[in-house]
Formats: sequence, structure tokens, C-alpha cells
Amino acid sequence: MEGKRSCLSSSIPSDLLRRIRKLTLSILTNLSNGQSPVVQIDRFRNYCTETSGNCYCNCGISVGKELLTLQRECHTRRLDVLLRVLLVVQTLLQQNRHGSKRDIYYMHPTVFKEQSVVDRAINDICILLQCSRHNLNVVSVGNGMVMGWLKFSEAGRKFDCINNPNTAYPVPVHVEDVEIDIIGVARYILVVEKESVFQRLANDSFCTRNRCIVVTGRGYPDVPTRRFLRLLIEKLHLPAYCLVDCDPYGIDILTTYRFGSMQMAYDAKFLCVPEIRWLGVFPSEVEKYCLPQQCLLPLTREDKTRVEAMLLRCYLRREAPQWRFELDLLLSRGLKCEIEALSVQSLSFLSEEYLPSKIQGGVYI
Repeated sequence: MEGKRSCLSSSIPSDLLRRIRKLTLSILTNLSNGQSPVVQIDRFRNYCTETSGNCYCNCGISVGKELLTLQRECHTRRLDVLLRVLLVVQTLLQQNRHGSKRDIYYMHPTVFKEQSVVDRAINDICILLQCSRHNLNVVSVGNGMVMGWLKFSEAGRKFDCINNPNTAYPVPVHVEDVEIDIIGVARYILVVEKESVFQRLANDSFCTRNRCIVVTGRGYPDVPTRRFLRLLIEKLHLPAYCLVDCDPYGIDILTTYRFGSMQMAYDAKFLCVPEIRWLGVFPSEVEKYCLPQQCLLPLTREDKTRVEAMLLRCYLRREAPQWRFELDLLLSRGLKCEIEALSVQSLSFLSEEYLPSKIQGGVYI
């Protein structure tokens, strides 16, 4: 998959338009000949539950094909949606314009019925055309924010975070148009799960004191945030740490940054950040920092089910056994907590003691 994409260059729009024409012509030819068209979509995954160590989930290799035909009603609907979305993509490419997934949904809301239907079609189109989503000129409404010792420009618009290192700037949506102009004073990149923690660090002038860059995806990171983080690490060659809640969702967000998501497994090699290290909050730290019982919450049945499923993921067993150990400890103790629970020590404990001491002491996994 990666090799095939490398042939896409500045001529990406014309290449993709050629592929769209080839795909639609194939379908029309089958229909004119009285045959049911068959659309083959490769299937990818970024993890499995294989325990033998013989899986190939992280190799960007298709694990099978899904065949869509007009002989099944559910497939007919998927093909209808796929072709409608493909027509929008073709128009965007021809006119050199960009549109959001939400824009596409509202073009045929009675047909699509829900956003997830459009999202699935976009992923199918990326696989069929062997490209990434941004190549289709389909963009997300960015949720990510960044602050710290960084300068960059996006399509000619300049962002000088260094002048106000504790001020939040939006993560650029068109990451392919970003140019990094960095003064070599940033020591590391810190990714935080939540906006509330990001704002806490801004209020405490964390970036000024520690000469770093802080990024947040405000929950599960969107594609622009993950692409921007990957770009920063590739261009600046800085260590990257991740701070998440000590709960199943926080740890799942952590794995999304490092290993990618199952939904976009076909693009994992271009979105994942294998260099990222888990800085906290670890289940094993609860006693160390003397968090009172009132700061701890019992895992719900849904939490336990999620943890049990995560423990089966092959990449944790193969590439992050220490992460898996902490996850197992979370399940066995049955208690979770938020990052903000550390404020029981003092309001500035997180920014003045917890984070600096862990980074300086190398207490991360």
C-alpha cells in the first residue's frame, strides 16, 4: 500500500481522477453488458487477537477482500452511497476545492441518513483509489490545539507560537501545506488527552518554564492532529510523551496515537506515531501519589469489557508489554482516576512537580 502511494506526487488530482474514471467505467461496462458489477475492497486491520505472534497487522498488508455486488440489498445501498460520495470527490478534485465530511453528508441527508455512512464510504474510496483522505480534498473540522516553542505556516498564513508560548493555536487542517520554521529551543513534545489539562498547563505557563510544545486532540484525536503530530516529530526530531487519564478511554486514546485506529487501519503507517511514550497517569502510580479514595472511581462493567478487549490486542503483547502490564493492573484493581486527581496535592502539582520530575527522571514507558 505504501509503495503504491509513493507514485502519487504533485499530479495527485489527475492521478486520482484517472482512477475514478477507471472505476466508474468498469461499473458502467458491467451494467451495459447486463452483468452485476463487483467492487473489491481490500480490508486492513491494525491489530488482532492472535497470540502465536504470526500476525501481520502492522505491515500495511491487506487481510482479505470484501466484495460488493448488486445481488445483495445492503451492498446495493453501499454502492449507491459510495458512488454519490465519489461524484462529490471528483467535483472537489476537478475544481481544486476542499469540503468536509459534514458538507458531503448534507448534500444527500435523506439518502445517507447518518454521518457514519459517509465516513465509511470515504474510507472505502481511499482504499479503492490507494490514497489518503486528504488526497481526496476531504478535510475534517480540526479539534486539535497546539502551543509552545514553535513557528509554522499553513498555506502562507504564519503562526508564531513562540511569541506567546502559553497561548493556544488551532492545529492546521491542511497539514500537507504546513511548513515548519522552528528555533531550536524546544526540548520535547507533550501530548495531553484533554482540553482541561491543556488549559491548566497554559495557565501555569508550562511551555515557558519547560521550553516544550504541547498538543491536545481534545479526546480521541482527529486526522489533522495525528498528521500534525507526526510531522512535528519527523521534522524536529524531538522526544514525544503522552499524558492521559488512568482509565480505559485514556489508554485507548494513547494507543490511537501510537498504533492508529481500526477504522483507518489502511492509513495507519501515515498516521501513527510509534515514537510516542506513555508518561502517565499509570495505574501503578495511584498509591505512590497517595490519591485518596474519593479521587478514585470503580470501573464500570463497560470499562471492564473494554479493558479485557484491549488486553487481547496483538500490538500490546508484541510492542508494548509494559503498557499491557499497566492495563492489566487497572483491571485487577478495578479503580480509575482522572489526570486532575493529581491536583489533590496542589493546583500546580501537575505542571510544577509531576510532569517535570517524570520527564527529567525518565519515568515513562
